Amino acid sequence: MALLKVRHLNVKYGQKAGWRSKSVIHAVRDVSFEVSVGEIVGVVGESGSGKSTLARSIMQLIDVHSGQIDFLNQPVLELGRQQIRQLRRCLQMVFQDPVSSLDPRMRIGRIVEQPLQQFYPQLTARQRNQKVLDALRQVALVDNVMQRYPHQLSGGQCQRVSIARAMITCPDLVICDEAVSALDVSVQAQILNLLRSLTTASKMSMLFISHDMRVIRQLCDRVLVMYQGRLVESADCDDLFERPKHAYTRKLLASVPEVIAVKAYR
Repeated sequence: MALLKVRHLNVKYGQKAGWRSKSVIHAVRDVSFEVSVGEIVGVVGESGSGKSTLARSIMQLIDVHSGQIDFLNQPVLELGRQQIRQLRRCLQMVFQDPVSSLDPRMRIGRIVEQPLQQFYPQLTARQRNQKVLDALRQVALVDNVMQRYPHQLSGGQCQRVSIARAMITCPDLVICDEAVSALDVSVQAQILNLLRSLTTASKMSMLFISHDMRVIRQLCDRVLVMYQGRLVESADCDDLFERPKHAYTRKLLASVPEVIAVKAYR
């Protein structure tokens, strides 16, 4: 069953080319795809291909020029501001920079607790505190982290906090925008294993955005390839790596280590 449906999505940016005229940048061009319940869908492409714009348009963080976005059978583009706020209980996002996405003035416990205050006002302070503890333990962080500030944690720890904050409302879909690109390779592996275990345990769906084909192969069930704002290929992960159809996909595969690239061309 499709949890998220995107149809003919177009996002444009206006850019001043001189004193009077404006040029139009087509960041996303006629993109259509679906995400099923419990599925991890990867979106891959080089910088500037429209991946992050696609994520932010689904989250309604930027305006959409035309198209349709349906989430939980609701037409997202037709909802009011308050309805969008309520929908975000089921639709969360983990941003690329694990440090700047956290408020430096807040302690970690309060950062993770914020979604509960917004979406579950009926909970007592004691109940919220217990849920925050459970969420932090779920991402393998110790209890005393609650009293620290983001600058007192490592990048990997901050990303785990971001994941805990996104997961604490038990969302149906999480969008991860380059969630491991700023992390060391060893920490990347830990975060990817964590994301896979969390999705398996909760049957949550994920839209995982990355430019790294190795990360995509390790985590995703299906892959969408974007090039200059367009969706040029969509396939199951194994099929994409073993039988790439589009020339741009083959170029992306050629950029990874030889052991992966060789297998992809068999």
